[in-house]
Amino acid sequence: MDSMLAPGHTMCAGCGVAIAVNLVSRAAPKDGVIVSCATSCLEVTTSAYPTTAWNVPWIHCAFETTSSVASGIEAAVKKLGKPWKVLGIAGDGGTFDIGLQALSGMLERGHKVTQVCVDNECYANTGVQRSGATPYGSSTTTSPAGKKSFGKTEWKKPLAEIAAAHRIPYVASASIAYPPDLIAKMKKAFEKQPSFVHIHCPCPTGWRFDVSKTIDIAKLAVETGMWVLYEIEDGNLRITKRVTDKKPIEEYLKIQGRFKHLKEPEIKKIQNYTNSEYGRLETIEQSKIKFWGV
Repeated sequence: MDSMLAPGHTMCAGCGVAIAVNLVSRAAPKDGVIVSCATSCLEVTTSAYPTTAWNVPWIHCAFETTSSVASGIEAAVKKLGKPWKVLGIAGDGGTFDIGLQALSGMLERGHKVTQVCVDNECYANTGVQRSGATPYGSSTTTSPAGKKSFGKTEWKKPLAEIAAAHRIPYVASASIAYPPDLIAKMKKAFEKQPSFVHIHCPCPTGWRFDVSKTIDIAKLAVETGMWVLYEIEDGNLRITKRVTDKKPIEEYLKIQGRFKHLKEPEIKKIQNYTNSEYGRLETIEQSKIKFWGV
């Protein structure tokens, strides 16, 4: 499949989500895909009535029900004996927060579904509000930087690890800056369902950077250790892009308007946390103990 999306959608220039969906398309099985898609930037820019930009069967569902609808599609496909694969797509709001209970239920029940989170780290579609995916220190419309605030005060929710704790066959993180890695992971995800893939998708509008810098910023997230590329296959964690000589976290932060207010103490705190988290994942990998402790 060339792409699940046809030309003509209205996503912003430089949109990381658009890039992610096109890369996911390259891994889609030839037998066909049915998509369950939550209300999101992706939904509103690809399905303005009476047109659609989707080349595959696609269902728009409520913010919180991507996984619920995908579960129903999977049950119907199984009953009909069809070879189609079921794909759920939601943003971070529809995955980390509003849709988390439905995602957990789908994974716990073992539905043969691949769910993708296209993560732009905010509720971008409704005005760039804070979500569970928003990084510490990021200024949003509901965690604004000001005289008495420096942005979000909590760390990003470890969603991929929460998904892996359901003991499903496959979980991975991916980045639009590393297409071969993302495509390879999506192929595994379609083969080893239920599965979950978390894709980092920089947002020029919400993160406040020039539209030409989307891939540069996505790459910097990995090069600084801010975004770690790994997979958890049958409980075993493996880092797929090891960064031995990390760039300073400030290089990633300083080119985004959402972090421009941060001072040296906050930047240092983010640097220390990033180093700690990277080291924690390396320790899990090197221990060769299954991620969920079995």
